[in-house]
Amino acid sequence: MGGLDKRAPFTATGGIIPPEFQNIKTPCYILDEKALIKNAKLLGEVSERTGCKMLLAQKAFSNYDCYRFFEPYLAGTEASGLFEARLGAEEMPGKEVHVFCAGYRADEFEELLRYADHIVFNSPSQLLRFGVRAKAAGKSVGLRINPECSTQEGHDIYDPCAQGSRMGTTRAQWDEAVQKNPELLDLLDGLHFHTLCEQDSDDLETTLVSVKKHFGDFASRVKWINFGGGHHITRPGYDIERLERCIRTVQEEWKAEVYLEPGEAWALNAGFLLTSVLDVLKNGETQIAIVDASAACHMPDVLEMPYLPPLLGTDETEENGITVRLGGPTCLSGDVIGDYKFRQLPEYRDILMFGDMAIYTTCKNNTFNGMPLPNIWLRRADNTMQQLTDFGYMDFKERLGSRE
Repeated sequence: MGGLDKRAPFTATGGIIPPEFQNIKTPCYILDEKALIKNAKLLGEVSERTGCKMLLAQKAFSNYDCYRFFEPYLAGTEASGLFEARLGAEEMPGKEVHVFCAGYRADEFEELLRYADHIVFNSPSQLLRFGVRAKAAGKSVGLRINPECSTQEGHDIYDPCAQGSRMGTTRAQWDEAVQKNPELLDLLDGLHFHTLCEQDSDDLETTLVSVKKHFGDFASRVKWINFGGGHHITRPGYDIERLERCIRTVQEEWKAEVYLEPGEAWALNAGFLLTSVLDVLKNGETQIAIVDASAACHMPDVLEMPYLPPLLGTDETEENGITVRLGGPTCLSGDVIGDYKFRQLPEYRDILMFGDMAIYTTCKNNTFNGMPLPNIWLRRADNTMQQLTDFGYMDFKERLGSRE
């Protein structure tokens, strides 16, 4: 493909597939230590300048071998349920564990109390059901609010403020619940909202206006306010100054401690997925390459969002490029990664490298069709390679039945 790829997803490797990647069995994920630390330092600087507390949203990145890179710069972890809460508590001992779930299970709640420090409830009914137990256990209790302010376009699946959303409590829902159960007011220590997805701080600023409109009187009574995730803070061009103004405004106006819980930002552009070409064919006018990585199994957000992941050396602006459709080896007809413009047609055994593959990949992949899980590697700061996993047949089999 020739030349250096100067796009942000490939900055960590200098825009090439480095020699240390060449002899690793594909498909595989590679996490980059220096890129992870760079992101963590940037987030830590925001925290240091403003006094806010940064959390790692484990739903986006939960490769705990790398938590040590983040630990000096964050206050703790955010979890979406019992298992993530336990992971955060075990892998970052001494740090805070925050948990939010749209619906907590009664048979798990006692165990959850062993790991979580902050518990955020999605509705007044969940708060009423479990809040007293959480307070009695010494936990800080919060409510997720819905500020009814959509700032997203085209990604309804990720919009918590969409019409009829199951996420968060509107002011009307809260007022109705308090009228019936006034004791709810005494249970709350904090408010949580999460309305963004890969967005800049101008959308946060817009959201805060709506938070103030609907919950401003209430916000001044709580100890902390959590801005949730979706903040693309480590993306090149992100407006950090505006973010810091938003944080300081809330701190000063409502006298509340501010939390942010980015997920992607911690590992943005800090990982890769290597894949090998298994076959090259042509159907009519469509040039196709089958690779050993699967969109459905190894990068599910490609189909769920959907989006086209960055591929090293390809260029949509290349006038004379050859358009090639990359597809996985599974039986799913729609297991298509996307159409890319190559300078020359890929060949059997060529190695291709996708960028920005640390997030929503290793924590979301699956073994549909009996596809093996790609192993996970860490590229250390000195460019040596460390294998973190050794997946095999039993990882596929034991998800489906007895271990006898």
